[in-house]
Amino acid sequence: MKRLTKLFASLWLLTICCLASPVLGQQKFSALIGDVKVQPVSGSGPLQVPYITWGGDVATFLANGDLQTQPGSIYQGLGLSLKLTPGDDFPSQVKDYLAGKTPFLRGTVHMLGQASEVLGTDPRTKPVVILQLSWSAGDHIVARSGIKSLNDLKGKKIACQQGGPHVGLLYDSLAAAQLSKDDVQIVWTKGLTGPDGAAELFRKDNTIDACCVITPDMLGLTGGFDQKGSGAEGTVEGAHVVNSTQQMSRSIADVYAVRKDWYDANKETVQKFVSGYLKASDELVADRKAFEDSKKMSDKYKKILTTSQRIFGAEVLPTLEIDAHGLLLDCTFVGVPGQIAFFRDKGNLAGFNQKMTEALDLATKWGYATKRMGFDPPDFDYQKLASLSGVKYVEPKSTERFSTDAESADMFLGENLDSNTIVSFTINFEPNQQEFSADQYGAEFNRALKAASTFGNARVVIRGHSDPTKTLLDLVKAGMAKGIIRQTGKPGDYKYFYQGKPLDLNNMKDLVDMIGKGAFSGGTPDPAVTMQAAMNLSKSRADKVKEALTSYATSLGVTFDASQITPVGAGVMEPVIAKPKNIDEAKENMRVEFRIVKVDAESIAPGDFDF
Repeated sequence: MKRLTKLFASLWLLTICCLASPVLGQQKFSALIGDVKVQPVSGSGPLQVPYITWGGDVATFLANGDLQTQPGSIYQGLGLSLKLTPGDDFPSQVKDYLAGKTPFLRGTVHMLGQASEVLGTDPRTKPVVILQLSWSAGDHIVARSGIKSLNDLKGKKIACQQGGPHVGLLYDSLAAAQLSKDDVQIVWTKGLTGPDGAAELFRKDNTIDACCVITPDMLGLTGGFDQKGSGAEGTVEGAHVVNSTQQMSRSIADVYAVRKDWYDANKETVQKFVSGYLKASDELVADRKAFEDSKKMSDKYKKILTTSQRIFGAEVLPTLEIDAHGLLLDCTFVGVPGQIAFFRDKGNLAGFNQKMTEALDLATKWGYATKRMGFDPPDFDYQKLASLSGVKYVEPKSTERFSTDAESADMFLGENLDSNTIVSFTINFEPNQQEFSADQYGAEFNRALKAASTFGNARVVIRGHSDPTKTLLDLVKAGMAKGIIRQTGKPGDYKYFYQGKPLDLNNMKDLVDMIGKGAFSGGTPDPAVTMQAAMNLSKSRADKVKEALTSYATSLGVTFDASQITPVGAGVMEPVIAKPKNIDEAKENMRVEFRIVKVDAESIAPGDFDF
């Protein structure tokens, strides 16, 4: 797990605090802005650029040298003169943007979506998203003990800050479980944290089943990312993380956008701004890595951390080595390859077009807007942008980021699987079915591909299952032949005894254990052979589904990391109906289950999501 910082205690706290309705009701974004007349962008003085309290903005400080462009800075060398201004109050940002005080907006794609109707009403202020800074990795959904996965949120009461970044996290989480806003009861809070935040409401009100929180609140409720609250020291008994942007790593995208009229008239300036940011983020990641490797802080790195501490405040970043540095460790910069992947890769299901569609879906479905008014991507030549400030031009690489060895697959068969499952869904098959066409299973394949993309730091486990009927029948026959099983009763109401004690044919776990130890082997039929055949069939099913899914992704041109998909066989271990009475019940057991599963931090290197 990435290092946790005290930054998150205030991360986004100011960003959206004004978005909450005084009565905590749903509001259109236009009601928060009021009547603002659109004006041309002011041409006098330094160019005003907002920043927010987040690690991605430290690269902006580095490029500018400080809040005012400094001599010798990256931006000064590109001929820019900027004044960086606080932008944590997003509605105020939007007001300044419309009034022409600044052509820039700094937020997330989901935030732009919530303001989309206001921003797009006048063609001059339509946003052009010019830069993706980073992906978020510090937001979580914490739930009570009865909620094991996102599937269990249906009908539950969830606390979430109105209009904040967690609205996007909640939207994506519900969508992953194919739930809508109407399937849950959302209790809107004023604050992201503190006395008016979701965590405090969760702590005080036992009827709140789950809450959307930042890292310090998550730690306060649970005691740790992989732990459950004990009820001691302020934790809530049974509270645990049910979803996190550590796994749902392609949910919250931080971006800069500019007005369309200003973009068209000042494209060269925009290119310089983006180029300078990319150079600064490149340097920042290198300095961050050097400190991590050597544990010695260079003067340059110390200077930018000190600058960040001064700008964000010592109460936010009390120390350089832990808090300011930790802020950057918890920020996933995307660099030049990330820009190309986000804006240009049409097969990227977490790219610009898909994220914009999701943001507009959220805005219109959840009442922030009544009309769909989208944004534009930039039309940059990224090789030119890279050369403009001396950044190395690197295109995105298709790499296998997940281990595919047998040992790693075994972790998805153990007792901890359920506790590590974020969300799951199932498809059923006919007896002995081995082919899975996209025509029949396209909807399920689309869902799996979307999940793989959004949960970029999690495994997509395909678990094949087999019906246990033949194994049970052979167990009974073998046991009776050996004289260790006795059958009593009438057809339809048989009872069985194993060595004089009642034998429960619905308890597959104990039965599988007995078969595995050879209790019924040595004759014909041999249930151990039958059970192994069922295991082989279940693994074969999982393999075939992965093959079909991979083929389907290729046919659509979807960017896809096949190593993220792990097929495993569960055999007869987990039947839906342990002792089927007919073929229809048996078919319930003939299935393949898709699970999105948490991965240990060691399974993926920290740099896998950086440049």
